[in-house]
Amino acid sequence: MSHSVNSILSQIRSFQTQASQPLPAADVARSNAIDGLAGVRPAPAASFTDTLQGALADVNRAQQVSGALAAAFERGESGADLAKVMVASQQSQLAFRATVEVRNRLVQAYQDVMNMPL
Repeated sequence: MSHSVNSILSQIRSFQTQASQPLPAADVARSNAIDGLAGVRPAPAASFTDTLQGALADVNRAQQVSGALAAAFERGESGADLAKVMVASQQSQLAFRATVEVRNRLVQAYQDVMNMPL
């Protein structure tokens, strides 16, 4: 379980660093490099809240896909075989458990900060 939590946390950090990197500027001649950058604005850094909301949206999406595949399998649709349903179900369960662990660690960190002596 600890491995999955660390994996989720590393993914969140990776997304955050990717979002904070500026987009590459178009090829600009050396002579007018400063003039060419006048209209380019750096991308705003993604906040922790945005990163966390994105991760929660991914977990929600995984659960919706799992539910849709299970319903399709129950209806007997040809594209939904048992292996796909089981893999999607396990992925959504693992993502949800990892999310709960991240939440528990955040709550514990909050409690630790609140209990610090002044």
